[in-house]
Amino acid sequence: MTAASPSPDETSSGRRGVEPAYRALPHNIEAEQALLGALLVNNDAAGRVQGFLQAEHFFNLAHQRIYRAAATLIERGQIANPVTLKGLFDRDDALKDLGGASYLARLAGAAITIINVGEYGRLIHDLAVRRELIRVGEEMVNNAYDAALDIAAARQIEQAEARLFSLAENGRSESGFVNFRAAIRASLELAEAALGTGGVSGVACGLRDVDRMLGGFHNSDLLILAGRPSMGKTALATTMAFNAARIWLETNGERGAGVAFFSLEMSADQLATRILSMQAEIPSEKFRRGDMTDEEFQKRLIPSAQLLEQVPFFIDDTGAIPISTLRARARRLKRQHPEIGLIVIDYLQLVRGSSARAGENRVQEVSEVTQGLKALAKELNLPVLALSQLSRQVEAREDKRPQLSDLRESGSIEQDADVVMFVYREEYYEMRRQPAMDTPEHFAWQERMDAIRDQAEVIVGKQRHGPIGNVIVKFESPFTRFSDYSAD
Repeated sequence: MTAASPSPDETSSGRRGVEPAYRALPHNIEAEQALLGALLVNNDAAGRVQGFLQAEHFFNLAHQRIYRAAATLIERGQIANPVTLKGLFDRDDALKDLGGASYLARLAGAAITIINVGEYGRLIHDLAVRRELIRVGEEMVNNAYDAALDIAAARQIEQAEARLFSLAENGRSESGFVNFRAAIRASLELAEAALGTGGVSGVACGLRDVDRMLGGFHNSDLLILAGRPSMGKTALATTMAFNAARIWLETNGERGAGVAFFSLEMSADQLATRILSMQAEIPSEKFRRGDMTDEEFQKRLIPSAQLLEQVPFFIDDTGAIPISTLRARARRLKRQHPEIGLIVIDYLQLVRGSSARAGENRVQEVSEVTQGLKALAKELNLPVLALSQLSRQVEAREDKRPQLSDLRESGSIEQDADVVMFVYREEYYEMRRQPAMDTPEHFAWQERMDAIRDQAEVIVGKQRHGPIGNVIVKFESPFTRFSDYSAD
C-alpha cells in the first residue's frame, strides 16, 4: 500500500492552506512624525513623554536618532530644533532616503500643536510593546523547536511567562526616577490610610498587637516567620493569612488581601480542614474521627464552610517546588485574581533552587530562594511571608527564645528579609519539665504553667522600617489557632 502524495497546497505551506501573506510589524509613521515635529517646535513637549517614551520605541531608525539627539540636548538645557540638530544629521545615512537634514525642517514645518503629544507618545509606546510581543512569540516558537534536551518543556513555559509578565508590567508602568514631591505625597497617603485603620497601613493579619507593631504587612516586603518544630509556625501563618482574606471579604476589598498560600508540607485538604476547624471552632481531631454532634455539623460546620467558599484564599500544595515555578504560578494567579495581596510559603527550606547545580551547595540554594522571594515581593508589589526552620542550637540553650543567629542554613535569610519574626511558646518547653507529683517543685511548676497557659510570643527580631520587640498572643491548641491575648 503506497502513501498518498501530498497536495500542492500541503507541500507549499507544510499544512493544507495557502501561505499567509507578509504582514508588517505594527507601527505608525505619521504619529512619530507628528510627535517629533511638535518636539522640535516646542521643547516643552518633551516633558509630556520623557517619563515613558524611549528612542527604541520608534519604529523608524531615523526617528529613533532624531528623538535621542533632541532629548539629549533638552536634558542638557539646550535648545533642540532643526538648526541645532542639522549638524548632527548632515551626513546621516538613515536620513538620506528621507531627504537628509532638510527632513528636520519639514517635520517642524508640519507641526501644528503640542496638545496631542502625550497621546502620540502613548500610541508609539503601545505599538512598540506590540512589536516586542511578536518577538517574544517568535522566540517561544523557535525555542520550542530547537530546545536543548536538558531543558524541560515546563521550564520553557516558565521562561515565557516571565517574559510576558515583564512585558505586561513595562507596558503599564512609567518607570524611572520619582521626584521627592511625589514620594512625599505617597508617604502622606500611606500615613493617612494608617490613621483610618488603627495604625495599620499594610495588609492586616488580624492579630491586634502584631498589626500595631508592624503596621500590617507592607507591599514589596519579605517577611520571615521562623520557629522550632511544634511552636506553631504553620498555625500562626494560617491564622494570619486567613484573617487577611476574611478582612478583605468583610470590607469589600478596602482592607486585607486575597491570599496565595504555597503549602509544601501539608496537602490542600489538610490545610482546608485546619482553617475550617479554626473558623467553626471544632477540634480538628473530630474531623478525622467523624466525632461531631448534629449541632456542631449543622449550625457550626456548614455555615463556616459556606463562608470560607467566598474567601479569596488559594492553595498550591506542590511539594519541593522550584523557585522559578513558584514565581511563575504567583504571577499567573495575580494576573487572574488582582485581589491577591499576600503570598505565604510554608516553608522556604522546602523550596528548591532553579539552577542546574541546585542541591550541591545548600547555602547557595537557600540564598537563591530568599533572593527570588524578595524579587517576587517587589515585582508583584505585595508582601511575601515565608516560614523558616531554626537550627537545633536553640535546644542547647537554657533560654530557648530564638535569635537571628538561629536561622537555619543561610545568613541570606536575615539579610534579604525586611522583617524577621519568631514564634515561641514557653508552655511547650515547661510542660516537659514536670516534676514528680505532690512535691514542692510540682506546686511551683504548676504555678508557672498557670501563668503561661495558652500564651505564645511573637518575637520581632528584625524590622527594617520599625521597632523590634515581643508581642503576646493566645494559642488555642484545640483549633490550632492564634488570637489576641487578654490578661483577663
